[in-house]
Amino acid sequence: MDLRIGVIGCGAIGTKHMQRINDRIDGAKVVAVNDIKPERAAAAAKLTGAKIFDDGNELVTSPDVDAIVVTTNDPAHKGYVLKAIAAKKYVFCEKPLALGGPDCMEIVNAEVDYGQRLVQVGFMRHFDRGYEEIKAELDKGYLGEPLMVHCTHRNEEVDESYDTPMAVENTAVHEIDILRWLLGENFVSTEVILPRKQTSLTHANLHDPQFIILETESGINVDIEVFVNCQFGYDINCKVVCEKGQAALTSPTFSSIKYQEKDYTHIPAEWEERFIKAYDREFQLWVKAVKADHLTGPSAWDGYMASVTTGMCSKARESGKREKITFNEMPALYAQK
Repeated sequence: MDLRIGVIGCGAIGTKHMQRINDRIDGAKVVAVNDIKPERAAAAAKLTGAKIFDDGNELVTSPDVDAIVVTTNDPAHKGYVLKAIAAKKYVFCEKPLALGGPDCMEIVNAEVDYGQRLVQVGFMRHFDRGYEEIKAELDKGYLGEPLMVHCTHRNEEVDESYDTPMAVENTAVHEIDILRWLLGENFVSTEVILPRKQTSLTHANLHDPQFIILETESGINVDIEVFVNCQFGYDINCKVVCEKGQAALTSPTFSSIKYQEKDYTHIPAEWEERFIKAYDREFQLWVKAVKADHLTGPSAWDGYMASVTTGMCSKARESGKREKITFNEMPALYAQK
């Protein structure tokens, strides 16, 4: 029997996920949709054949909906996730889990009180082949201890709604989450550098590029370049430098072109092209896990840890100083596999 999914938030990412679930994911179907804009909900219903709910909370509690996907604007995430936990339903929430560490902890505490994981956060890089291969090689130990990590997160361009804080909170959050998983360590401090020399292609409310410096518990140094108007494509890189070698991502490409004394390899134009397989695998495994009544993907605790870290990065950006990062103690629920 198909898992009956309700989607709250029918914007760009919500629509992509609906198409993904109905067209490429086995064992699931979108049966209910909600959006604050009626015209978007109507378009989603036409696309999927789903029932429109005028109230997202009613969608969550409907007996005709088995599991929830939350792809609303960020401030609405917390309320719907808490409602899903109260309704004892599995919920997939796009990042961020909530706005800030305290709000994330409300979700963590609600889930702990329930006694079982119901929440998965949309950190799709956990399902990307490149990161999985790096993790596997690091865990073998032959490269020696990791010493440094160099990352880039580059977008071809952004519009004027994208501002300076978003470089950390909406962009580098993916690196912050996946590096914690790759290295098996938490971050203890951060510094954010705003170079005096900026691209001429930015705008008044965006400092571009930015550099985020992080240190882990064992002293591994991490640098993340965020450059969101690079002009040449969506360029995601990660190099883990170890004592005896290096493990690094390569951009997924299937061909190269040699022409007029040049050798070309393709760079993805946007995030969906780069991570489409990771998104598909993320949702297929989520559906499988929900049916098995046992989640294993990125948790509410992972959402909390990422939110606290990005919050301290933002503080460091404003203070111009290196800031310490501290976390609450992890509940036993999240140590379970």
